Amino acid sequence: MSSPSSTFTADGNERQEFPGGPIRLGSDAHRVLFCRTLLDTFNPYKPAVIDWPPLDDDARGRLVSLPIWDIAVQTEGRARLNVASYTAEVSDSLLRRAVELNAFEEGRHKHVLSNLVQAYGIELAPEPPYPAPRDPEWAFMKTGYSECIDSFFAFGLFASAKRSGFFPEELVDTFEPVIQEEARHILFFVNWAAWHRRTMPIWRRPYFELKVFAVWIYLVWERIGIAKSVGGSSADNNFTLTASKSVHEDISVAELLDLCLSENERRMSSYDRRLLRPRLVPALARWALRFIRPRRPALHGPRPNS
Repeated sequence: MSSPSSTFTADGNERQEFPGGPIRLGSDAHRVLFCRTLLDTFNPYKPAVIDWPPLDDDARGRLVSLPIWDIAVQTEGRARLNVASYTAEVSDSLLRRAVELNAFEEGRHKHVLSNLVQAYGIELAPEPPYPAPRDPEWAFMKTGYSECIDSFFAFGLFASAKRSGFFPEELVDTFEPVIQEEARHILFFVNWAAWHRRTMPIWRRPYFELKVFAVWIYLVWERIGIAKSVGGSSADNNFTLTASKSVHEDISVAELLDLCLSENERRMSSYDRRLLRPRLVPALARWALRFIRPRRPALHGPRPNS
């Protein structure tokens, strides 16, 4: 397949056109497709001019009671630094612009959350320092795979809150761009990972796969450890799961997973079908549903004559 043609934007940056037809993972066309998808779907909203809707006492009380705000702000602060640190490792100009936009949007999420808690008088704990990561690739991967977990559950919880009326509709609509940006980020990340492993030297691939495995072990261990400390002073990195009962008291685990799966599919459906989608967390959710979904009682009765 020939390389995509290039043009230049007004600021002199190279703008490569969308490739047509089938693409091969790890190809130049694949790189252009996942980078251009992120860049071209950028939403230029400004956190400072968001008009946060007024809430009555009950709605504000429900919002303030959610156990997510400290960790949400801190997570976005670390995410911006982790993603931004990786730009120094990227030599390709198009990929670097996409990673820079990813980092900008992570920082913008933090500003949105900070403005939200200020608008509604939500008190936060003092933010810890955010040290620069020693291994930028590890930090970028940790943020990317972490968002693959958290965004999957956030999609379902956001829809549950909207359906139940936990959040006023005006607040849901105001926060929608942030949720959809998370979908863009994990789509970009999983395609970067697939492209990256196929374009690196063969001798580096075993080490990369070990690093991927180590990141997942770290994230699972982090969530197990934090889950044991719920109710203590530690911030809850698994806030999307622990907040489920707060958002919708009547939702079961099976119903939540079903909603997460359907929302994940809906949010990903608007993007180019040639791009990879996050697979592991949805696959684990489907596997878990086989065991936790209520089974229908067996029907007993006389067997028909053979």
